[in-house]
Amino acid sequence: MTPRRIAYFTSGAAGMYCGSCLNDNALARELLSLGHDVQLIPFYTPIRTDDTDLTIDQVFFGGINVYLQQKAPVFRWVPRWLDRWIDQPWIINLATKLGGKLDYQKLGGLAVSMLRGEAGFQSKEVHRLIDYLVGENQPEICIFSNVLTAGCVPELKKKLPVRVFVVLQGDDIFLREMNPADQKQAIAEIQRLAQSIDGFLTHSAFYADSMSKFLGIERSKIHQLPLGIRGEDFVESAGVSRDQQRPPTIGYLARLAPEKGLHVLAEAWTRLRKMPGTEQTKLKIAGWMGAQNRDYAGSIFQALNKQGLAGEFEYLGEVDRAGKLALLRSIDVLSVPTVYQDPKGLFILEALASGVPVVQPDHGAFPEMLGELGGGLLHRPEDTHHLAARLHEILTNPELRRELRERGQAAVLTQRTNHVAAEALMRIIEREVTLTSSTQSAADRSSPQE
Repeated sequence: MTPRRIAYFTSGAAGMYCGSCLNDNALARELLSLGHDVQLIPFYTPIRTDDTDLTIDQVFFGGINVYLQQKAPVFRWVPRWLDRWIDQPWIINLATKLGGKLDYQKLGGLAVSMLRGEAGFQSKEVHRLIDYLVGENQPEICIFSNVLTAGCVPELKKKLPVRVFVVLQGDDIFLREMNPADQKQAIAEIQRLAQSIDGFLTHSAFYADSMSKFLGIERSKIHQLPLGIRGEDFVESAGVSRDQQRPPTIGYLARLAPEKGLHVLAEAWTRLRKMPGTEQTKLKIAGWMGAQNRDYAGSIFQALNKQGLAGEFEYLGEVDRAGKLALLRSIDVLSVPTVYQDPKGLFILEALASGVPVVQPDHGAFPEMLGELGGGLLHRPEDTHHLAARLHEILTNPELRRELRERGQAAVLTQRTNHVAAEALMRIIEREVTLTSSTQSAADRSSPQE
C-alpha cells in the first residue's frame, strides 16, 4: 500500500479521558507503524490519553480563542502572537480545570459558526490551520475526528489537493442537545460540507444508518471502520491470577453521566443483591465525573448509602491505564447500561480483551458488537429487572462465564486490534481515492476539447 502523508485532527475533551481521543491516538500510532507519515493535530484542547500522547505541540481552534471570537468581536482581529499565547496548552488546561458546568444549548451558536468555517466568526482560525498545513509536509489525506470540526474543509480543499474523511462517533449527542433553531442550522451546514467531504466513517452499521437519516447524508458515502484497541496489556492483565476468594464483582467503566446509565446499573445491582447466590455482590465504579454531573452521581451514591450499601460499592475516580487494568482484573462482569444509543463502546473491547464478559443494552452498536464478537449478553434498555437477571445469569453460571470470556477475548484479538482498524482505514481511503481519480479522469475525457 502506498505510504501517505496524513493530517489527523483530534478534538480534546477538556482534560477528560475520552474514548474518541484514545481511539484517535491509537489509530495514529498504528498508521505510523504501517509506514505512513502522520501528524496528529489537536483541536480545542490538548488531548488526554492513557498511552503516549502523539499529538503535535500546538493546539488549533483553541477552545478559549474560538469562544472569545464568538462572543467578543475584538478577538476576531487581535494579532496572531496573542492568539498563540492564548492557545498554549497549559493555559487551555488551566481554563478547563477552572471552568464550570457546560450548557450545550448555549454553545449551539458557536457550533454553527464553527461549521460555517470561512464565513464564521472563527475564520482567522481556519487560515491559521491552512497556513500551517501549506508547508513542506503537505498532507495528501485529512481525517477529522468529528463533523463539528470540519467547517474548514471547503477552504482547505481550495488551497491543497487533499482528500478529506470525517469520522462520525457521537456527533449526534451534541447536535440533539441544541435548541431546535441552532440544530436546524447546524444540520444544513453539515449537508453543505458533505459536498466537499470525500467520505464519512463510522464504527457500526447502526450508526451509519442513523446518521445518514439524521444528517441527510447519502448512505453510500458512509463507510464502516472497525473500532480497535491495543490488546496486549489487557491480555497480560487477564493472565494475572485473580482473587478467587473475593465476592462476585460488577464493574462500570465510563464517565459518570445520565446518558451512560449509572443510575440504571445502581438500581439493577440493588435488585441483584436480593437474588439467590448474588447477595454479596460488590460494585466498582470508575470514570470521569464532570462538574455538570456531580449532583447526578452524588444522588446515586447517597441513595445507595441510605439502603445500607456503604462499603459494598467503591468509586475509584477517573482511572489511568494502570488503574483500568487493575479494575478489569478485579471484576467478573462489566456493564455500562447506556440510555442513549452508543455508536462505539470502546470499553466493551477493553473488557473482552481482559477476559471479562459484558452485559449491555440491546440498542445502538452493542447488538452488532456482541453478535460479531460474542463475549456478553444483551438486556432490554433501561429495564433494571432484566439487567439484574442477566447479571445473575453470568455470575451464577461459571461455565457460561468461561464460554463468554474465551470467545470474546479470542474475537477481539483477531478482529478488533488497532492494526486491523488501521489497515481497514487505509483500504477505504485507497478505494475512495482510486474511485474519485477514475471518475475525474472519465469526466476530463468526456469534456469538450478546446
